[in-house]
Amino acid sequence: MEHAFSLPAHFRIEQERLASAGIHSWHQLAALDQTSLQQLGRTAGASEARLVRLQGQARLVVELDLAPPDAALLLHAGIATARGLQQADPHRLLQQIHRLQRQLTGRAVPLIDLATLRCWMVKAATVKSGRSWN
Repeated sequence: MEHAFSLPAHFRIEQERLASAGIHSWHQLAALDQTSLQQLGRTAGASEARLVRLQGQARLVVELDLAPPDAALLLHAGIATARGLQQADPHRLLQQIHRLQRQLTGRAVPLIDLATLRCWMVKAATVKSGRSWN
C-alpha cells in the first residue's frame, strides 16, 4: 500500500528540500543513499538529523506497511528497524507506546492495542533481515 507522503508542519523545510531533490514518496526516501541524505542535510535550513529520522520512519512505513504516524510512534519508542521490532518485548513496548501516546495526543486518540502491536511484530518477522538500503 502506498501511503501519502505528507509530513507534519514542523518538517516543512525538510519536505521542501526532499521535493526539490525529486523525492515525493516514502519509498524514495527509504531508498535514498547516505551521501545524498547528507547532501540534503547540508542545504540551507534542512537538518541532517531530522532527515535521518524521517528516513528511518520511511523504512518502517515501507518494510512493514505501517501508517506514517504509527512508524513515527515506533521511532519515538526506540524502534528504528523491523529487526528491532521483532526482538522487542511486546508488553514492555506496548507500555512505552501507551505512555508516548498519552504524552503526545492525550486521551483523545485510542491507544494501540496488543493485537495491533503483535500484528506489526509478525510483519517484522517476515522482513528479510539482510536487506540493505544503501
